[in-house]
Amino acid sequence: MTNHNQMSRRGFGKLTMGGIAAAAIGAPSIVRAQAAITFAVPNPSALTWLPYWVAVGEGYFGEEGLTPTLEAIDGSSAVLQAMAAGQAQIGAPGPGPTLGARARGVDVKFLYNLYPKSVFGLLVKADSAYQTPAELKGTVIGVGTADGAEVSFTSAIMADLGMSAGTDFTYLPVGDGGTAAVAFLRDEVSSYAGAVSDAAILAARGLNLREITPEAYLGFFGNGIAMLESQMQAMPDLAPKFGRALVRGMRFASDPANKKASLKHCADGNPQEGEQDYAASLFDGVVGRMTPTDAFMNKGYGYQPPEHWQAIHDSAVASGALSEALPDLSAAYTNEFVEGWNA
Repeated sequence: MTNHNQMSRRGFGKLTMGGIAAAAIGAPSIVRAQAAITFAVPNPSALTWLPYWVAVGEGYFGEEGLTPTLEAIDGSSAVLQAMAAGQAQIGAPGPGPTLGARARGVDVKFLYNLYPKSVFGLLVKADSAYQTPAELKGTVIGVGTADGAEVSFTSAIMADLGMSAGTDFTYLPVGDGGTAAVAFLRDEVSSYAGAVSDAAILAARGLNLREITPEAYLGFFGNGIAMLESQMQAMPDLAPKFGRALVRGMRFASDPANKKASLKHCADGNPQEGEQDYAASLFDGVVGRMTPTDAFMNKGYGYQPPEHWQAIHDSAVASGALSEALPDLSAAYTNEFVEGWNA
């Protein structure tokens, strides 16, 4: 089996356009045989991208004629930039940054809803006096990166409360996992907007946290699989094959009998994470958030409810993340491949 090494975030930035361009020549014919592709993601946690690493480990991508390499870089905006620059054929941005890119004229399209249940939460210390987001006025909210999907998520919550960043509260990028724990311990932040992986790591660091996310926002879905429309035209087989392998990986990981094997596949993707004591609990949390709700389970893995997109779009406009409404929101996403992936 081909080894799929995870390049550092800094190393990914050193990819040369010449090398990428050379690899892309004749891409459609390569896809029909064995295509080497780059999958860009906004953080290095293998468990966060669980079905990908399971699909790698179980050989599902190989059966589809794909040889993918995962590259972890800093945040959704960086993922979208890598895709636009031709450094990645496919990526995993958040919906908020995807809408922002569409507004700037980037032809990105969301294909697969990887986290149908919100991957993000607004967290405070268990013994904190803060009970609701409204009480965070005048405080510092920690985030992983300045332009990550967690910022869009939190800004939407605060906008509904009539508050905006820089005026009523402040964002402070503190990284994820261990560095976020340090920020809490030093009282540099009063709360933290983080993903399920961050919450598991913080708990393993001895921080007892409490979620204060309004219930209405727990339905805001998280990162998913996206491609540029121009890339979809150049490699028409990539989206069907990549998504089919992901769904097979998700089905395998969802079977409790396969938990040990799935954890092993993720540990192969990120050995350091695999050695951590939070890995098993994070696995359970990820599987739960990647499983569609009962209302949409019959649609299959990857399905994107139009009403959820509308809610995210409207919140982005209300928060100022989008300066104006998109003229055609439906152009930002598609469910055209979902049925084939789940067949």
